[in-house]
Amino acid sequence: MKRKVLLIYTGGTIGMEKDYESGSLVPFDFSNIFKKIPEMKLIECEVSVHPFKKPLDSSDMGPNEWKIIANYIGKNYDQYDGFLILHGTDTMSYTASALSFMLKNLRKPVILTGSQLPIGDLRTDAKENLLTSLYYASLYENDEAVIQEVAVYFEYKLLRGNRTLKYSAEYFDAYQTPNYPVLGQSGVHLNVEKDFLWRPNPDSKFEVDDHISTDVLFWRIFPGMHLEHFSEIPKVKVLVLQVFGSGTIFNTEKTRKTLQQLRKNGTEIVVISQCVSGGISFGKYSNSNIFTKIGAISGNDITAESAITKAMHLLDNPNYSEPFSELFVQNMRGEVTGKFGV
Repeated sequence: MKRKVLLIYTGGTIGMEKDYESGSLVPFDFSNIFKKIPEMKLIECEVSVHPFKKPLDSSDMGPNEWKIIANYIGKNYDQYDGFLILHGTDTMSYTASALSFMLKNLRKPVILTGSQLPIGDLRTDAKENLLTSLYYASLYENDEAVIQEVAVYFEYKLLRGNRTLKYSAEYFDAYQTPNYPVLGQSGVHLNVEKDFLWRPNPDSKFEVDDHISTDVLFWRIFPGMHLEHFSEIPKVKVLVLQVFGSGTIFNTEKTRKTLQQLRKNGTEIVVISQCVSGGISFGKYSNSNIFTKIGAISGNDITAESAITKAMHLLDNPNYSEPFSELFVQNMRGEVTGKFGV
């Protein structure tokens, strides 16, 4: 039985080719993808292509585009066995994280991939990324999808989407999940680490929840920073605060008063770490105790991309009855370590 995969092309380097008159990279007609990569026809799956009308650079991808993708997957969920999204690399981790929260109780693979070099380049990584992603997007055993989550495939590695971060703008091996194991690797064999895969509640039904609020601010602290700037910004409902190490910040009276005032103004403060690996541990050092006192939320070992999109999805979402602070610490799609992220 041939599996059916819907390929959604949003834009990015993978869909570019060089215009030899200008020397610039321009999008090519993605309906000709089978001519560019005839090997696609050799894979045991049927591929339907749905390109964005106007291909977008990944820096132009945001909440509106996330909603379009999520709802298009929802609309076609019953007609396809898997979904492959071709995306620019710079914001792929944001899109993968957002989709993981918007696609509830997912039981089919949603794979995102892209490339560092255009598909027409002699040394391109696009072909391998695209072809192997199709394999993962159509991988079934005993009539059940092996991958039942949003994942990123890049340079021989399958990674949990909401755990990824782009750490290289230069190398083909551009993505990491520092706080979670690799889900699979492609070599001579196509391997999957089944013990690390996410599984939804077996009694739940797939649905799309495309709620996204943009009333979220991200701020990275640094030595010598003037916290007075916080009092000058417009009121925001959620502040994702990226702090030092396992959760420390300047131990001053001004820090305490500034953060307390933010909380009095109704701002939820989510604390995440500037470290690539590891996470937040309130109370480990005395300079983290301020966050416990003001009722800040620990992001544990969540990535910045996942923290931002999770906050955007949960904030003022009418489909949840629990308070934001209780929802955020839950491990909803495998984005943090532990049952409730603690």
